[in-house]
Amino acid sequence: MNRNELSEGLKGGMIIALSSAPFAVLFGAVAADNGLSVAEAGLMSAIVYAGASQLVGIELFGHHVAPWLVVLSVFAVNFRHILYSAALARFITHFTPLQKFFAFFLLTDPQFAEGVNRGESGRGVSFAWYIGFGGTIYFPWLFFSMVGAFFGRMMGDPRVFAIDALLPIYFLGLVVGFRRKPGFYPTVIASAAGSVLGYHFVGSPWHVSIGAAVGVIVAAALPLQQEVVGEVPAAATEAET
Repeated sequence: MNRNELSEGLKGGMIIALSSAPFAVLFGAVAADNGLSVAEAGLMSAIVYAGASQLVGIELFGHHVAPWLVVLSVFAVNFRHILYSAALARFITHFTPLQKFFAFFLLTDPQFAEGVNRGESGRGVSFAWYIGFGGTIYFPWLFFSMVGAFFGRMMGDPRVFAIDALLPIYFLGLVVGFRRKPGFYPTVIASAAGSVLGYHFVGSPWHVSIGAAVGVIVAAALPLQQEVVGEVPAAATEAET
């Protein structure tokens, strides 16, 4: 393993781990509110490891919804990971099958965003960086999930403190990070409109997948824009020097 890249991954992941801690606490509090123990909340975070769909699943568990509907709802929320893995796959072709297993298990929104940015800037996506970045997010997520579950009953309804507002703000920050990409604005506008209409006419959580599908269709319909010849990303230039 390249120690420099491992260290870089650990540092980058630490920032995300701190910013995602409130989401983990929120999940733990909601899990406790729906009858899960501290150990059960931690186990769900360890196995499922998907913040938004964990919240959706917990809410459905609390309403005693049929198991097949819970599975479909979680799939709807996590559908974006199919697109994430397809976009990231071209940068990790050098990973072994076992490394790819861990890579896709640890694939989250910030992992995808940082991985694609590294790949497109020419820095490359090494397994040392990937596992350092992903592992630094994964283990604190488990810890803070159990912290939230432990103190959740004392907290009461987490929505009273507006903690649930942190999740959409977090995703909005990830989306804005791609604002310089060609076709960003028409794709985002179409996706947002599709999500709102999906929420109104179909309901949650299907509006997430509907909005994503509309955005993909619009992005695919947009004309391709060629990169300017001779233009080299600043990050790539720094890596070469």
